[in-house]
Parts: sequence; structure tokens; C-alpha cells
Amino acid sequence: MNKTEKLMLFSLAALQFTNVLDFMIMAPLGPQLMRSFGITTQEFGYLLSCYTISAGVSGFISAFFADRFDRKTLLFWCYVGFLIGTLLCGLAPSYEFLLFARLFTGAFGGILGATCLSIVSDTVPMARRGQAMGLVMASFSLASVLGIPMGLKLATSLPLLGWHAPFQVLVVLGLPILIGIRLWVPSVRGHLLRDTPRETPFQILGNVANDPNQLWALSLMALMMFGQFIIIPFISPSMVFNVGLSEADLPQIYFFGGLATIFTGPLIGKLSDVTGKKKIFVVIALLSIIPIYFIANLGVVSIWLALSATTGFFILSSGRGIVASALVTNTVEPKHRGSFMSINSSVQQLSAGMATLVGGMIVTRSVTGHLDQLPVIGFISIGVSVVAIYIITKVKNYQEPALDLEPLTPTDLVADLLDDETELSTKGRTA
Repeated sequence: MNKTEKLMLFSLAALQFTNVLDFMIMAPLGPQLMRSFGITTQEFGYLLSCYTISAGVSGFISAFFADRFDRKTLLFWCYVGFLIGTLLCGLAPSYEFLLFARLFTGAFGGILGATCLSIVSDTVPMARRGQAMGLVMASFSLASVLGIPMGLKLATSLPLLGWHAPFQVLVVLGLPILIGIRLWVPSVRGHLLRDTPRETPFQILGNVANDPNQLWALSLMALMMFGQFIIIPFISPSMVFNVGLSEADLPQIYFFGGLATIFTGPLIGKLSDVTGKKKIFVVIALLSIIPIYFIANLGVVSIWLALSATTGFFILSSGRGIVASALVTNTVEPKHRGSFMSINSSVQQLSAGMATLVGGMIVTRSVTGHLDQLPVIGFISIGVSVVAIYIITKVKNYQEPALDLEPLTPTDLVADLLDDETELSTKGRTA
């Protein structure tokens, strides 16, 4: 991996860090927001869900125009919109204003993730793409390890700003990232260099609907998100009400889980490049059944046993996500990749929201505070993982090499010119 690729991936990972943290920080801020605005738990739920819904809708809509722009240009201006929305969150004086700000931010956040993956897919060869995806997606881990604890610390240690502080700091962090995007992310215009007319929204949807490979890929990612998010919302509550941990212990779940995936994510990605992505996915998906089962069935145990289960879950869930993403990005030809990745992002967001809704309908809380029916959602998650193993066998690679960022040497340029001259000369003699 050359220096140009590393600088690009660093910029994209930094962007994703702020994007992910903006979403993840909302749940831990719940008590402060409910106290500040005097809202109910249901109204707080609207603040969480409106971002996901907005991101899912915008991701779907962007599928109709994502391939009409240089991917770098689209990324840059969507990130500007995202930072404006985050600033509005950091200045929100009322619940209604914050609700609008979350909808606004989600509209841009839903496009950013898909565009980042499209850029990686178009610029990093398939042979190194698993490792590249691991580096970019390590931002999720870093957000868990550093972002959430630091965000909560800012919210509690700056009483004049309170819960506004994390959002304001994110805006400050985002400004140098904008410069990094401008300097280090290359223009990606290969998908624009075509003579065919622009496709209508119905044609774009038709491309997906009529391509079994794309449908298999979307089904895979939807199942992945459903299987994870039917469990994730109940990890913290179950650790408190069923396992007996204190609320002060909860940050350790995200710290150790995130810290572990910082190291295991890139390693799993690189291993998938060497060994084979489908093979590694199957192994990780089977291993993930173990922590899912334990999390769904844990009783009162020591904190270290509980952390072992949650850390294992984070490692394996992150790992199979990295491998699946690296494979799915190469299921469509480059000229349609932006549209496909936007639809893919939308499908994932909506699947995560549906999983949370279904899990909430199944899990109940008894009069003693114990969360019941957790084993049920555990078995659903395990079943989904097994189905995903079958589906990934149906996903096929698109056989076109990705653009390489290695700069041309003077010798390469001379050789290209000589080839052009030879071609013109041959055409002239033929004429």
C-alpha cells in the first residue's frame, strides 16, 4: 500500500470517525437530554430513530444522482452539509430544533458512508481492498474506544455547554478533515467517462432489480445489519438488569470491544485478501454464534466473563462486516457503483431500524426489572447468521480491475506516447 493510498484512507477513516460518533453519541446523552428538555423516553426515541430514517431515505434518493458527480466532489459537499447539521445540533435551544437538526444531519450522513466505500472500491485494487476496508471501518472501533468516553466527559465537565459540547467539538474536528479530503482524496471520475446517456431513476432501480447478483449482495448486507441490531440495543440494558453490572461499568464494554476491533479489523481484512473473502466470512459467521448465544442467555456473572462475551461479539460482528463490505463493493461495475452503494447504505439503515423495532416488540421487562425473551432474539440473530452464510455463496465478483493510484513514471509516460504514435501511424497507413 503506497503513501497516496494511506493518506486517502486516513482522510476517509477520519471522516467516518466523526460521522459514526455523531450517531453513536446520542444514546449515552439520553439522561441529560431528557432532563434538559423534559421529554419522555418515547420522545427521546424519536431523536434516535429520526437520524436513521433520514439517512436511509437520503441514501435511497442519492442512488439516482450519485453516479453523476465526481465522487470526491460529492463527498466534500455532503461533509460540509453534515458539519452544518452537527453545528445545528450543538446550538439547538429546544427539543423541536434538535429533532430538525438530527433529520438534517442524517440526510447527509446517510450519503457519506456509501460514498466513502465507493471511493475505496474505485481506487483500491481488489487484492488489497479487504485491508483498505479494515482501515476505514476501524473508525467505528475508535469511536467506541475514544469518542464515546470523551464525548460524555465533555458533556459532564463543561456545565455551561452541557450536552451541546460533543457536537461542537465534532465540528471543530471536522474542519481539518475537510482540508484532508481536498488534499489527499483523489478525483474519482472513471464512472463519468462513458458515451451512454444518463439513466432515469426507474432504469437505475431496474439495473438492481434485474441483476440477481446485486439482489443477493443487498440481501446479505440487510441480513447482516438485522442480525446485529436486533441484539445491539439490548446489550447495555441486559448487562445492568440481567447480569448485574453497574451503569459505571458500561463504558468498559465499548472500550474493550472497540479497542480489540482496532487491531482485529485490519488483520481480518488482510487475511481475507490472502485466504479468500467468502471462506473467511463463513468462519467468522460461525464463530459469531458463540458470543451471540452467551449475550442472550447470560445470568449474573463476573464482569470479566461478561466483557469476554461482548468483546467477542464486537470482534466477530465487525470482522464479518469488513469482509462482506469488501466483497459486496465488487459486485457491480464501476459506472453503477455509486448508485448501488447508496441503495446498499439505505437498505442497511432501514434494516437496522426494522431490527430495533422487532427486538423492542419481543423483549419485555418484568416487574423485577429483568429483561425477558432475550434468548428469542438471540436465536433469531443466530438464524440470520446461518442464512447469511448461504447467501454469500451466491454473491459473485465483478471482474474489472479497480483504478490503481500508483503514479506513472516518466518511462511509463514515454511508453504510452510511443504506443499512441504507433496506433495513429497504423491507422494512417490503413486509410
